[in-house]
Amino acid sequence: MSDIYDIIIRPALTEKSTQMGEANKHVFHVQFDANKPMIRQAVEKIFGVDVVKVNTMIMPGKPKRVGLHQGRSNAWKKAIVTIEEDQMIDLFALESTEAVGEV
Repeated sequence: MSDIYDIIIRPALTEKSTQMGEANKHVFHVQFDANKPMIRQAVEKIFGVDVVKVNTMIMPGKPKRVGLHQGRSNAWKKAIVTIEEDQMIDLFALESTEAVGEV
C-alpha cells in the first residue's frame, strides 16, 4: 500500500453500523492486507480523531448463481473502529461533500 488514503475503501452505511455510530463505533471496508495499526493510523489521520480500539474481520464471499454458472462474490475485510467518547465522525457529511466535488 503506497498511500494511507488507500487503506480505507469506504464506510459501511447500514442500519446496524449507523446504530453503532451512536456508541462511537464506526464500520469501514478496508484493504484486504491492511492490519490494525495501519487502520488506526489511517482513521486518525483522515478523520482527525483518537482511536481507542480496532476490530477486524474477513467477510467471506457469498455464493452466486447465474443460470448454470456458479461462483462466489469477492471476500472483503471489515474494520470496526472505536473512537474516544467526546469525538465523532459524521459519515453522512463526508458522503455529500464527495458527491458535490465530483459534479
